Parts: sequence; C-alpha cells; structure tokens
Amino acid sequence: MRIQELHQSLAAIGARPCHIGRINRAWLKGLQLDAGTRHQKSEDYFPLSVRHGLPPIAAQVETLARIHSQHTAADGSLRLLVALNDGQMVESVLLPRGGLCVSSQVGCAVGCTFCMTGKSGLLRQLGSAEIAMQVALARRIRPVKKVVFMGMGEPAHNIDNVLEAINLLGTDGNIGHKNLVFSTVGDPRVFERLPQQRIKPALALSLHTTRADLRAQLLPRAPRIDPTELIELGEAYARRVGYPIQYQWTLLAGVNDSPDEIEAAVRLLKGKYGVLNLIPYNSVEGDSFQRPSNERIEAMKRYLHNNGVLTKVRDSAGQDIDGGCGQLRARAADVIDSSRLLRKANGHNPIAQAPQE
Repeated sequence: MRIQELHQSLAAIGARPCHIGRINRAWLKGLQLDAGTRHQKSEDYFPLSVRHGLPPIAAQVETLARIHSQHTAADGSLRLLVALNDGQMVESVLLPRGGLCVSSQVGCAVGCTFCMTGKSGLLRQLGSAEIAMQVALARRIRPVKKVVFMGMGEPAHNIDNVLEAINLLGTDGNIGHKNLVFSTVGDPRVFERLPQQRIKPALALSLHTTRADLRAQLLPRAPRIDPTELIELGEAYARRVGYPIQYQWTLLAGVNDSPDEIEAAVRLLKGKYGVLNLIPYNSVEGDSFQRPSNERIEAMKRYLHNNGVLTKVRDSAGQDIDGGCGQLRARAADVIDSSRLLRKANGHNPIAQAPQE
C-alpha cells in the first residue's frame, strides 16, 4: 500500500485534510488511528462517517507489517525483524539516541559483494505505507527522532515510495529534515529528484573506495560514476540544503584500507562539507572479507582527521547479534525453508515455530 492510497481511502469515508493529518500523526506516533489528543477526544472531532468508516481502514493498516522478533544488543540498539503482509521479511533497527534505520526493499539489486542483503537479490519493493509502518512499529517501543534509509535495499531503486514516506515523516511524522537520511550508492535520480522535494533529506553516499575499478568490483551493479564526480555531486547537494554529506566507507582488511587509499581519500575529501564514516566490516562465518584490526582502524581515523577530513568510526549496530543488515532475515529465511522441508517430510504435520532470540 502507498500512503496516497491510504489517504484516498480516508477521503472516501468523508475525511477532510485536517482529519487525515490528525490520523497520520496518530499513526506515526504508534497510536490507534482514532486516538484523541490531550485537549480533544476523537468523537468530538471526527464526523460520524469517519468514525464509522475508520475501523476497517485501521485494521488494514495493521496488516501492513508486524514485529516478528526483537533482538537486543549490548550497544543499546534493538534489531527488529519485521514481517510483511505477504510473508516477506525486512529489518529495521532502533539505534541509540533516538535513531531508526528502516528498509526500503525486500532484498537489493545492487549486489554489493560485502553485503548480506545483496546476496539475496531484489525480491520486491516496499510501498510507502510499509516504510512508514516501520516507524510506527518502532515508536510503540521507544521514541524515534531520526530515520535513516540505510536498511535493506537501495532507496534510489524505490525512489517514489521512499520520497513519499520521507514527505510524510518530515511533516506529520514530526522529524526534522536533516534527521531524515537518504542513503544511496549514487544513482543519478537522487541528484535530480531530491533538490526538487519540499522535504529535502540529508544524504549519505556509499563511497567505500577512491578507485573506480575497485568500486565497480565491490558494487557490481551500482551506476558507473567516478568517485571524484560522486563527491562533487554530494558536495553540491550538501551546500544547497545546508547540512553535511555523509560518505560511507565499509572497511575491508587488505582491500580498501591501504595507505594509498587513505591518502587519496584525503585529497578528495579535504575541505568538503561532509563527514567520512568508517564502518568496520561485520564479519560473518565463511566470508572472504575481514574486519581490519582495531589498531589499524584507529590509525586511519587519526590520520584522516589530522589531515583535514572529519572522520568517525561507526560500527554496525548490534555487532554481538549478527548485526549486519540482512543477516537476521537470512537466518529467518533459512529457518522457514527448513521448516517447509520438515513439514513436507512429515506429511505437512504441524511443527513448532522457530524460537525468537
């Protein structure tokens, strides 16, 4: 479902824009759609047709998504495995200090070689209402003041639904524009569409290397934009909206952590209106990539910072619970596949549900 379709359903039962706005605000707070306010009960505000027509619409919204399981990490993050209405699953992560990372697709078509989500390919797009529902579900657990589109999927490949969700979150969702972060590998549509929006989100660009040839290997189906040009596009957008760009650099030992790479990063990023986020790789069993040593990571951060590049080290949330995006979904899919095989072997006998962690 798209948010626009929800609004059309509300209009069909007689809801005016003021009523739809109030319903949006209640929904995005994680409340019932007919929730009142401190000063006014819903029955004193909504017309009779809306009060009678709202329950089936509210029931339909509730079926968009539900929390399948919750996984708490030592760093204060809470990874949510979210089940969609068709049985597919995505991940969203409640971050420390009021952040939420949401997914925009089931799977991803970019195929980043170091990403678990990319290994599954793209299964389907999320509707804008499914994206917003992740915020509503998370706010039932704890406050959300910032939403980053860095979960499963490439937001640019689902740009209409993502921008529709961003516009709602930046208005009725009461989230500051710079606290809505659109993450992308650098699709040209981003630089065309985002400046035209009423709600202009912050931008995070997946850089990962200064070398075009290496970037093509690591991000095999990303647009072939030279890193130098990508940084120029990011700089122009950051200057236009007035908040810094975030450059994402997943650190892979022996791949993109060499002195030459770091020197090149200094040349490209020094003086730019942005921050470089070094993200140590979240190693998984049997993977060919490895995380650099803590000493190496700290040395890189110090060198970059001392040479004019604002640099932060950002571990993936939930390192102790296999926090890399896509890992929970992949494990859940394995359990589901195994369950189906077991049911088939047992003549479709009922089996116990997979344990929640």
